[in-house]
Amino acid sequence: MDSAIRKVDKPWGYELIFAQTDRYAGKILHVDPGQALSLQYHEHKDETLYLHSGEFELVIGEGDETITRMVHPGEAIHIPPGTRHRMTSGPEGCDIIEVSTPELDDVVRLEDRYGRA
Repeated sequence: MDSAIRKVDKPWGYELIFAQTDRYAGKILHVDPGQALSLQYHEHKDETLYLHSGEFELVIGEGDETITRMVHPGEAIHIPPGTRHRMTSGPEGCDIIEVSTPELDDVVRLEDRYGRA
């Protein structure tokens, strides 16, 4: 049975949500060149990111510890609930495959360059 794929426009690019059930979700994050998702964390959502193409700078941390590093195609990053994180695409943009628990609206934004609360 085919599932409908939903495109959700974002100020940094768009999401293609290709799976959403009561147990898991799957989406592709297309991040335009030089754009950034908000610095955020999730209270319940547990996610893993796989970089399909391009590259991005990842800021990730818990407590007082923060790490910044470049992520390259083929790398996967697990982001447990409560972990602060932000992705900023490189000059070519990037496509990130995200698999997660189903709480897609569980976003606590700490900083956002697009003025979202």
